[in-house]
Amino acid sequence: MLCPCQSGQWYNECCRPFHQGKAAPTAELLMRSRYSAYVLGDAAYLHRTWSKHTRPTLKSLMQSHSIQWLGLTIECTEQGGSDDQEGIVEFTARFSENHQEQALHEISRFVRENGRWVYLAGVHQ
Repeated sequence: MLCPCQSGQWYNECCRPFHQGKAAPTAELLMRSRYSAYVLGDAAYLHRTWSKHTRPTLKSLMQSHSIQWLGLTIECTEQGGSDDQEGIVEFTARFSENHQEQALHEISRFVRENGRWVYLAGVHQ
């Protein structure tokens, strides 16, 4: 199947290696893999890739079955490369909940913890 992150690649070659434990080399790739995890309902991956300083409980990450993720657009990125310690990814994720289409527009901050990119926090726009 095509990857839910809408990279145009196959899931097995795109986000699946990250879901199985490979470290994402950039903040954007981590963000894309986290979006795919939301689509696939992989709360454990979301929990694992959330900063230890801001991480919610695993139980709180279990999403409602009424949400259907419809698409991801990366608006822009700042830093977040393989040599950076911090990065920002601005994105829009479209979803449907209770048959109403909505969009989540967020500026997300990522940092490295123990050499791996993790999600720190986001500001909804």
